[in-house]
Amino acid sequence: MKTWQVSLRYALILAFVAFLCTLLSVSIYFLTKDRIEAVVTQQQRTLLAQVIPTAYFDNDLLSSCYQPNHKNLLAQRISSICIARKQQQISAYVFETTAPNGYSGNIRLLVAVTPEREVLGVRVLEHKETPGLGDKIELRISNWILTFNQQKLTSENLSDWAVKKDGGKFDQFSGATITPRAVVNQVKLAALALFDALEQGDNL
Repeated sequence: MKTWQVSLRYALILAFVAFLCTLLSVSIYFLTKDRIEAVVTQQQRTLLAQVIPTAYFDNDLLSSCYQPNHKNLLAQRISSICIARKQQQISAYVFETTAPNGYSGNIRLLVAVTPEREVLGVRVLEHKETPGLGDKIELRISNWILTFNQQKLTSENLSDWAVKKDGGKFDQFSGATITPRAVVNQVKLAALALFDALEQGDNL
């Protein structure tokens, strides 16, 4: 058998194998697509439920989420907003934002606030902070993140919205002030941007 015939034969075999692998991958994708989407949706609903009590809304909270285009919200790294409604009235906003100045980089946060400027809850979605120090922002490590619950953010108490080392009322961690400072500051700045936009009657 000539060299080119051998090469052609192996090329055809490889092409057939590649076709079978592609067909198998596509089949698996379509067989598991709905299940994967259902799992992802449930995970998203679980996260939302951690920051906003179910008593605050009767709408499909997940379907109300969207990406904002307001320049001030984007400037404060608010990447998505969900609107909670109770009897067709807006009862709360849940937004995702990112603190850019953690000790080891970005810290993704989920925050729920009411139109009356009350924080319902905050959770950390992602971070790269030092284990044993900065990772205390995670609820599974400590209850520190719960100190945001039922805290109000007004023009009269802005100075309270800082870690105690900076004159505020939020605890810092022993040997790790940068991480909680980044979280407190980002929650404050992002929430203020949202409240200001609402007061001005802007479309979010």
